Amino acid sequence: MDSIFSKTVKSGKTTYFIDVREAKNKSKYLTISESKPSTTDASKFTRKSIIVFDNSVQKFRDALEEAIQMINK
Repeated sequence: MDSIFSKTVKSGKTTYFIDVREAKNKSKYLTISESKPSTTDASKFTRKSIIVFDNSVQKFRDALEEAIQMINK
C-alpha cells in the first residue's frame, strides 16, 4: 500500500518512519516503524513496526500525549 502521509525521524543510528496508509476497504491506518543497524551484522538493518487502525488511533494518540507529558516534566 502506498502512503498518503509519510514522515521520517532520524535519531542517531535509528530511523523512525511514520506513515498513514489506506487499506483496500478505504479505511486509514497508522504504521510506526523503527529501523536500526543489526547487532549481529553491521551491513544489515532490523525493522520493527506497529500498526494502529483508525478505530484505535484516538486512544493511541491520547496515551502517547500522556507519555510525552511525563517525559517533559
